[in-house]
Amino acid sequence: MAGLGKFLKQAQKAQKQVEQVQQQLAARELEVSAGGGAVRIKVNGAGDFLALTLDPEFLKEDAAVVGQTILDAVKQAATQAKAVNEEEMNKITAQFQMPGLF
Repeated sequence: MAGLGKFLKQAQKAQKQVEQVQQQLAARELEVSAGGGAVRIKVNGAGDFLALTLDPEFLKEDAAVVGQTILDAVKQAATQAKAVNEEEMNKITAQFQMPGLF
């Protein structure tokens, strides 16, 4: 059962690391822009949207163009946040692999 005790200690260590990384991701801000900077979105590494800024001149464009550009920026921000999150979490899970388990 020594293997089980080691496994449980690793699991507790990994859980603490995950909690710490989640806090760091929540504090990490990413900024994405689209439409040549007309649309800017801030999101954190946890995937929470923090801010949306629109250039007033851009709002004079066709509504379909404005809508599509905002949608593109949102998608980019979500993708970037997900990539950062996965990268950080993979660092933890790489340390926590037991032969024959994964």
